[in-house]
Amino acid sequence: MVNKEDVAAVLELIRPSLQADGGDVTLVDVKEDGEVVVQLTGACNGCPLSSMTLANGIERILKDRIPGVTHVVPA
Repeated sequence: MVNKEDVAAVLELIRPSLQADGGDVTLVDVKEDGEVVVQLTGACNGCPLSSMTLANGIERILKDRIPGVTHVVPA
């Protein structure tokens, strides 16, 4: 099972990059199957590249750093 505090800590490492572009990320939930639910806010909310940010940025980093993360989905 994926620890919610571990996910939150990694998101804190990612957050400055998102904030530099006017966006941010909020952890909504971590499910038992390893699914991580996040809310993109600020400039990231509604951005046409937000799906790439989730898949190629947030999801990739979380999977690399936390065993058991299966995928990241928007809230």
